[in-house]
Amino acid sequence: MQWQWLKQADDYLNSIKTYANTVDLLDVAEMLIIAFLVYYILAWMKTTRSWRMLKGLIVIFLFLAIVYIMEMTTIIRLAQNVLGFAVTALIVVLQPELRQALEQLGQKNFLPSIGFSDSSAKKEDAFSERTVNEITKACAEMGKVKTGALIVIERVESLKDYERTGIEVDAIVSSQLLINIFEHNTPLHDGAVIVRGNRITYATCYLPLSDNLGLSKDLGTRHRAGVGISEATDSLTLIVSEETGGISVAHEGKLERHLNAEELKSKIRQIMKMDGEEDAKGRHRRKGKGKAKGEEQAAE
Repeated sequence: MQWQWLKQADDYLNSIKTYANTVDLLDVAEMLIIAFLVYYILAWMKTTRSWRMLKGLIVIFLFLAIVYIMEMTTIIRLAQNVLGFAVTALIVVLQPELRQALEQLGQKNFLPSIGFSDSSAKKEDAFSERTVNEITKACAEMGKVKTGALIVIERVESLKDYERTGIEVDAIVSSQLLINIFEHNTPLHDGAVIVRGNRITYATCYLPLSDNLGLSKDLGTRHRAGVGISEATDSLTLIVSEETGGISVAHEGKLERHLNAEELKSKIRQIMKMDGEEDAKGRHRRKGKGKAKGEEQAAE
């Protein structure tokens, strides 16, 4: 038995040597191109809702693999008949994402989107503690005077499809700018503001409304739009009620209402996974602590 195993191992090594002798530079280039395409497709899918669909497809393929191993011929035959329709259905469902991918290929700067951009620029544009403070301050001020607001913070999945419905702003996030945008009777007050990193990218954006029958009948269009975008993407949405001035947070289809400024700030930092990061002055913040050590001493 041992000699048979050694013979099989020797045959395998000889086959590898034979195959290695047939590989040339063109084959290596072909493998690198395929690896690059697979990496780019996965990186693109992770920023869209198709990433969730990919997880579902993996579950289906695992199920079909088990069915094939167990030789369940009826299920296999049904799967083969449905496969052709399933491919067409996927193309229809992913039509917006496929269009976006083709547009990115036509842009000159599509390479930075997969990791070749300057790391310092990424760090500068990343969602920061200052942005959290500015957004929290704006929501608290608007809540006091009952100014309605709808702020969508982009996380991993892209919100570019919703940006198309709005007006470009492209400005650093500040409480004064947010208050000015949502002020009554101003050109940009109707619709949602989208925040990417430290910048307000677009305003007056239209969002999908939630069909969740479990939402309170007292909630208006603004809250349903906030929940709707959180169901469609992984974004974080902040809503200020025009009727009550209450502040709400929508994430993953769930709505939390009646938050104060400190609770809102804590919720943003939790969902954006900022606990334990350094603040704007470079001091380390411990999880659950609202002030750095130097600030506590100054307060005392």
